Amino acid sequence: MNIAEIICADAANGTGIRLSVFVSGCLNHCKGCFQPETWDFHYGKPFTPEIEEFIIAELSKPYYEGLTILGGEPFEMRNQPEVLNLIQRVKQEFPDKTIWIYTGYTYDRDLIPGGCRYTEYTDKILDMIDILVDGRFIEEKKNINLNFRGSENQRIIEMPETRDSKKVILSKLND
Repeated sequence: MNIAEIICADAANGTGIRLSVFVSGCLNHCKGCFQPETWDFHYGKPFTPEIEEFIIAELSKPYYEGLTILGGEPFEMRNQPEVLNLIQRVKQEFPDKTIWIYTGYTYDRDLIPGGCRYTEYTDKILDMIDILVDGRFIEEKKNINLNFRGSENQRIIEMPETRDSKKVILSKLND
């Protein structure tokens, strides 16, 4: 997995102050994507132990509410093993920090058994995160007034509640 960018003290990609990690590689190629350079799986720098240590050290600062992983596409099959390893470590070292993931794939279609991005890692990732923002960016549905998402089709999903109830539970942040 490659990392396109890390944004420290980010307030745009989730609640509170967050550390945002943009992974490289995306096959969605959404029209109007704000970071088309991240479509390339080789863009940026390899995710190394040194980068992981930087992320952990940065998250140890008390003002961070949590980690946000976006892209590119965290749920591309080749990114899922490293995404899982990172969030497992974050949950182990910072159990009170929240984890958000943005995906252009749809939770209840693409990330379920038989879905186009379902792997042996997918359920483990989904079971460990707090919020999933799902759905492709659709330029014709772009709305700059939305909380934490770019187009009206995208959803902010409460993952613990969704996983427990086995139905999609939308966050109040969708309002």
